[in-house]
Amino acid sequence: MLVLLSTATARAEVHSVFVQSRLDYNAILITEVDVLFVYNDAVLDGFPATKTEWYSNKRGFLESAGDHVDLVSIFVPQGFDSEMASLPQRRADAIKIFVFGQHDGSTRAPIDITDFENVLVEIDQFGILVSERN
Repeated sequence: MLVLLSTATARAEVHSVFVQSRLDYNAILITEVDVLFVYNDAVLDGFPATKTEWYSNKRGFLESAGDHVDLVSIFVPQGFDSEMASLPQRRADAIKIFVFGQHDGSTRAPIDITDFENVLVEIDQFGILVSERN
């Protein structure tokens, strides 16, 4: 019973999200990386299963989720090098945290980073790579 209780109250571990471009500075590519913090299980019902679903209905999803989510968007213009994202104060209360990359393939699923502490998002010509930073 104790194990079940501790899993139900488990919270996100994310302390930082660092976004870095591996693209040539002259590459003509403008993209965006979205980090979505979810605070309520009900939000996960009907959650976007792909990058296309997310970006085509982002506004509607955010309106319906209300204060049960926080969104951090990192705009990546031509010549972008790197940025440490500013995260919401209540990030430790999130039950799930996902990354969407606008530059990814249309059928790419959201990347669950809930259990990562220090997240590295690398952008290259093929999409985004997400890993833990040392």
